[in-house]
Amino acid sequence: TGLFRAYPDTSGCTNKEFNMHKGQEVGYVRVSSLLQNTARQLDGIQLDKVFEDRASGKNTLQPQLEACLAHLREGDTLHVHSMDRLARNLDDMRRIVKELTGRGVAVKFLKEGLTFTGDDSPMSNLLLSMLGAVAEFERSLILERQREGIAIAKGEGKYKGRKAALTPEQVSDLRQRAASGEKKTALAKAFGVSRETVYTNLRV
Repeated sequence: TGLFRAYPDTSGCTNKEFNMHKGQEVGYVRVSSLLQNTARQLDGIQLDKVFEDRASGKNTLQPQLEACLAHLREGDTLHVHSMDRLARNLDDMRRIVKELTGRGVAVKFLKEGLTFTGDDSPMSNLLLSMLGAVAEFERSLILERQREGIAIAKGEGKYKGRKAALTPEQVSDLRQRAASGEKKTALAKAFGVSRETVYTNLRV
């Protein structure tokens, strides 16, 4: 009737379980270069907020990850495409997952099909360590192949390194405009580069 409203039965839920119903669905995505596309990492998942970093996993400057970790609250769920998107070494990944689940935040890894809540079985924790170690090992193999490929290309005189994002003239213009007070976000958009590139050229 119009006098009564149906509510979910929460009588059997713990406080933690009930809070989970009220939490946000938060996504974190990371790519290692401006050329990589983040669109497919969390495709098809309804998210309340997404944090995105465009930086190398071995680069400690991941401001959006730090912002994401600070944003998450008890009852939230963090969605990440795969373990190597959250961290590039096993120690960091385990630390982040342990910290978040300790705060009542669930962590979901889509590729591996794993969810961690802090109430996980010994088998789940073992899988976290094993799959994280595999991801770290795969990354080391990729880096080794890259180094070998670069060494071969240098030996054949074919390797010229990465092309600079900005010409010396553009860098000079960038610094002048920054010195005059123009915002870094506006400069990144004007020059068609990331904000990290802007900061890098201002620090040099």
